[in-house]
Amino acid sequence: MHVTNTLAEYGIVSKVLHWLSAAILVIQIPLGFYLVDLDFGDQRITIEDIHVTLGLTVFYIIIIRLINNILNPTPKLDPSIFKGQRFLAKMNHVLLYVAILLITISGILKKLFNGETLTILFREIQINENFDLADQFYEIHILSNYTLIGLIVLHITAVIIHKLFFGDNLLKRIL
Repeated sequence: MHVTNTLAEYGIVSKVLHWLSAAILVIQIPLGFYLVDLDFGDQRITIEDIHVTLGLTVFYIIIIRLINNILNPTPKLDPSIFKGQRFLAKMNHVLLYVAILLITISGILKKLFNGETLTILFREIQINENFDLADQFYEIHILSNYTLIGLIVLHITAVIIHKLFFGDNLLKRIL
């Protein structure tokens, strides 16, 4: 197994970053839904701190993944996959990255405009309160999360369809 990608397969770095971000999202998404229904109190503050920490962690992982994608070739898809499928796969991946980045950035801005202090890259940040902007960023945060869930479902469905109908084992490429 290669450390970096080749034109034939993903390297260990890409595989670890992929599954690490997936594992965090499996925790993060339900945690966010749980958080919405909690009343303000110690439990909510604790859960929100965990949510923010996981959110920033996945944000940093995605930045590393993007750098890794720039520095490494993407393994080529099987030549039997038609251009429309290639385009859809590429768009799904791009939109997954955009959704995750948008979720994190909107979450950060929501908290900051609520007057809270955040530590980002070892630096404490605080800005002036603007509750109207905080509400707008919260709406973006929520909409982006639903978009992300849809994209993840599409991503997983495509892997299953490729296995069942085309005989392609796409999952094996990233395992």
